[in-house]
Amino acid sequence: MVQSINFPISTYSIEPYGSWDRLAGQLRGLGLDGIEGILDPDDMDPSFPHSLLAGYHMIFYPDWLDFYRQNTSELIRKFGSMEMVGRFYRGTSPEDLMQQFRNDLAYAVSLGTPYVVFHVSDVSLEETYTYRWLHTDKEVLDGAVEFINELLRGVEPTFDFLVENQWWPGFTFTEPEKTEYLLSGIEYPRVGIMLDTGHLMNNNRRIRTQKQGADYILDMIHSHGELSKHILGMHFHQSVSGSYVRKSTGKVPDDFPEDYYEAFAVQYSHILMIDRHRPWTYPGCVRIIDEVCPKYLTHELSSGPGRTQLTAVRRQLDTIRKGRTGVIK
Repeated sequence: MVQSINFPISTYSIEPYGSWDRLAGQLRGLGLDGIEGILDPDDMDPSFPHSLLAGYHMIFYPDWLDFYRQNTSELIRKFGSMEMVGRFYRGTSPEDLMQQFRNDLAYAVSLGTPYVVFHVSDVSLEETYTYRWLHTDKEVLDGAVEFINELLRGVEPTFDFLVENQWWPGFTFTEPEKTEYLLSGIEYPRVGIMLDTGHLMNNNRRIRTQKQGADYILDMIHSHGELSKHILGMHFHQSVSGSYVRKSTGKVPDDFPEDYYEAFAVQYSHILMIDRHRPWTYPGCVRIIDEVCPKYLTHELSSGPGRTQLTAVRRQLDTIRKGRTGVIK
């Protein structure tokens, strides 16, 4: 099992660690193999050593389907103007969007990545508050399958292509028939699932403890039967946020900014309260790893300045060790 942490490939992110070599040494000391990298196109670090890459997370736009379908009236409603739409998506056409993903994929391949991760979901700023969806799961799945097949057309299958679950419309890993619909629609021989444990917990607002969360995740895995064999990777973290969601959703805040970028910044803090990316401290979480036996395990924990992220990783690794030695409460 290849183990990694999530980490941006950028000069800003590596500065607190001193150098990529120093980070690599710290990861080796924890028994990890490298990073699951994601590129910051505005702060790319050309000195990044390819040998540190354990996997690659593709760029993503949380709200992309209306742009891809060129639903102009809806885009203007959300963004205020087509000028703002062009600024946000770095282009004006679906082909502009596709080219960004092609460039990102080409970079991942140039690094020799063993896998790439692709989000299959769609959510607008307003929906993260209202929880009233503008698109159905099937609409998002259909759009994603179309986009993915075009992205991978003619690409050599040198890597595993892993679809990641969310709690927004699209791929949630809560309904096996929809999971099968997605996987069967992708025309690529090495398609699989990157199961995000925290995202899966976010689907169930009744979860109040990590144990309940672990039990729920195992229930979803078991409900998928043979489909679960397609889980090749896991983003491992926990998110117990049902209480916050119940209190903080239902409508857009009255003082929500009109400017899209200001609204995006406010909404980002809201998302961090829902999707917490905290380390497991319940040793029974090891049951999830043992059930799946993933090929790739990413400790996808909240980043922060200095050693904050590695401190969280150490805590999660300690929890896993306790689970291995039978210290489960």
